Amino acid sequence: MNSIRKIAKVWKSKPTIEGAGVHLKRGFGYYQVPLFDPFLLLDDFHSDYPPDYLKGFPWHPHRGIETITYVLHGRVEHGDSMGNRGVIESGDVQWMTAGSGIIHQEMPKGRDDGLMWGFQLWANLPASHKMMDPRYRGLTANEIPEANLAGGVRVRVICGTVDGVRGPVRDVVVDPEYLDVTVPAETTFTHPIRRGYTAFAYVVEGEGYFDPERNAFAHEVVGENYFDMKRDCACSAENLVLYGDGEAVAVTAQASPVRFLLASGRPIGEPVAWYGPIVMNTQEELRVAFEEYEKGTFIRHG
Repeated sequence: MNSIRKIAKVWKSKPTIEGAGVHLKRGFGYYQVPLFDPFLLLDDFHSDYPPDYLKGFPWHPHRGIETITYVLHGRVEHGDSMGNRGVIESGDVQWMTAGSGIIHQEMPKGRDDGLMWGFQLWANLPASHKMMDPRYRGLTANEIPEANLAGGVRVRVICGTVDGVRGPVRDVVVDPEYLDVTVPAETTFTHPIRRGYTAFAYVVEGEGYFDPERNAFAHEVVGENYFDMKRDCACSAENLVLYGDGEAVAVTAQASPVRFLLASGRPIGEPVAWYGPIVMNTQEELRVAFEEYEKGTFIRHG
């Protein structure tokens, strides 16, 4: 029997402002490195008030990472230095590998009623792939398969495999899995994850127990913070759950369904030098990247 992962830490996403003035909530980011290795950041942009998001994320560079944008509701207009242009609609995904360098923009437009809701996840690249050729994968909602499991559990498989259903994003260096999971009331979803891989869940809607012991806070000291263990305490919307090691996760919905993002990946275990939209291994590599950006030599391909 697979060993079920226990919760290592839980916290609530925090309001912040990014881009040209986009109000969003950050699940984790700079200050949590390297807890989430190979992942760097998760942002939740959710608002029905257009001034919160319309200024968007104008043209800016990336190097050394992958950015994954997943839209639940609304529209995001995008463009990049490789010539890609378009609109990310509800249910669509943009998986962009910045590699050696890309300049792009993402401008949220929302639905006709003003609702805009989506997520951006950053995944790191190892030193051996920091300067790889950039690539862009735009996936429409109907290209993302859904696995329908026992008990009515539904899983949109963006990357990875669930019950034989394989997601369209493949051949990524850190071997990630990225799932959108909906678990009906009083139902348990169990999913295998490779031992040694980092895994986390972000609660989108509803409430659920994210490990069999029904504990919502850490079992041990994590960094400088200590969280008392609270038994029989569910995790709810905007909670970020970081898992300890094991071979599977088990999530049980309460009296209503719970929806969450589940991601896992192989840790890189390398130094992280991070400033703004660029993530390298050393401060010298960061200096070179920004110097090239100022000189107009940042883009190697496109």
